[in-house]
Amino acid sequence: MTVRADGRKPNQLRTVTIERGWSDHAEGSALITFGGTKVLCTASFTAGVPRWKVGKGEGWVTAEYAMLPRATHDRNDREAVKGKIGGRTHEISRLIGRSLRAIVDVRELGENTIVIDCDVLQADGGTRTAAITGAYIALADSIAWARENKLIPAKAKPLIDSVAAVSVGIIDGEPFLDLAYTEDVRAHTDMNVVVTGSGKFVEVQGTAEGVPFDRAELDSLLDLALQGTADLTAQQQSSLGD
Repeated sequence: MTVRADGRKPNQLRTVTIERGWSDHAEGSALITFGGTKVLCTASFTAGVPRWKVGKGEGWVTAEYAMLPRATHDRNDREAVKGKIGGRTHEISRLIGRSLRAIVDVRELGENTIVIDCDVLQADGGTRTAAITGAYIALADSIAWARENKLIPAKAKPLIDSVAAVSVGIIDGEPFLDLAYTEDVRAHTDMNVVVTGSGKFVEVQGTAEGVPFDRAELDSLLDLALQGTADLTAQQQSSLGD
């Protein structure tokens, strides 16, 4: 079996850590690390919903993603300074929001909104997957906070499942789990997979970079992703004390 540059086997995650409650101010927060990738996820619980949901008796969950200027090797200008949010940022923000809403019963939230901010402090591949995995922790804690502060009923159960995400890819014909940046740029196929705690797919984003993949390779990548997200789910549960 191939040994990777960091000593992992192809089917191993990088070292994952979750520092729950990292922020003193947010209703829920987590600093999550996937190897060299570090993402701070904070959840803000506020009364009210977007105008188009007013009067429906439902809440809303959404997300915003951003990368700090020196999260990468070279400094990038802040998008706020540029005056325009990039397409990649919009795409990842929407992905995180969809992933979280897939495991929330918004009727149980009442007309309240939870915004998850995912800020990449350091990037080494898999920033969106780390963000989704950490965002779930922040979301769960913000809901617990709202329940404790009687902003939602004590019996309300907005969370219907958990959610985690991981990257997979094919390098030199071999499937790999949780790609670091140096692996990601070499991958012939790169895929991000979002999975609920019960093992159901929320989203599969897969692209062939010059070398198309067949059904057998797709199956092998999805199997790896399911294994990886199951491990991440176990770490989430441990972090939350479930």
